[in-house]
Amino acid sequence: MFALLAVAQLWAEEKAKPIVSILGDSYSTFENYVPRGNSSWYKATPPDNRTDVVDVKQTWWWQLISEGGYILGVKDSFSGATVSYTGYSGQDYRDRSFLTRLPRIVPSDILLIFGATNDSWTGGPIGEYRYGDLTRGHYYEFRPALCKLIGEAKNRMPGTRVVFIINTELKPEITASIVEVCKHFGVEYIQLHDIDKKSGHPSRKGMIQIKSQVLDFLKN
Repeated sequence: MFALLAVAQLWAEEKAKPIVSILGDSYSTFENYVPRGNSSWYKATPPDNRTDVVDVKQTWWWQLISEGGYILGVKDSFSGATVSYTGYSGQDYRDRSFLTRLPRIVPSDILLIFGATNDSWTGGPIGEYRYGDLTRGHYYEFRPALCKLIGEAKNRMPGTRVVFIINTELKPEITASIVEVCKHFGVEYIQLHDIDKKSGHPSRKGMIQIKSQVLDFLKN
């Protein structure tokens, strides 16, 4: 009887751990740890030695879940993905955009959205803040797409703590837009700082820095 009670208590403690889901881009990828069909930037054998991150345990999200005492829910990351439908060289990225992938996330205790880096890099249209009367054409512009993304995240997952992670070195208008839209919807955001990078992506050191900053934010 005692053994059964002990097992039941351990099971209850495990179930009590907060579930964290992640919607991201290349920064949150690792080969074989992304949904089927999604592109991954981080690999066990990276081409051209473009990064020193060669093990999934070196990624910011793996460390966050492990050290934070969380359970990983859904992690849908796609290398090169944009918030809007506009990709590099004006290509249509609707298939991989954050808007398209958001419905794949199930309600969790915490949802971390880590994106907009590629929107900053593509130089796509920024658009105007638009919180209603949106058409598909608006989703090819960053601000309307971001408004839709944050609004939908709130609507689809009531009770979920939604946090937007803002990368360093983004165009000022991209960072300002994220802050403005998050404030409009009452969504938390964390502005990263001093992240070590290689080839524009977090190095092993940078991954630790991201993990530490996000974990401190979530805990405090």
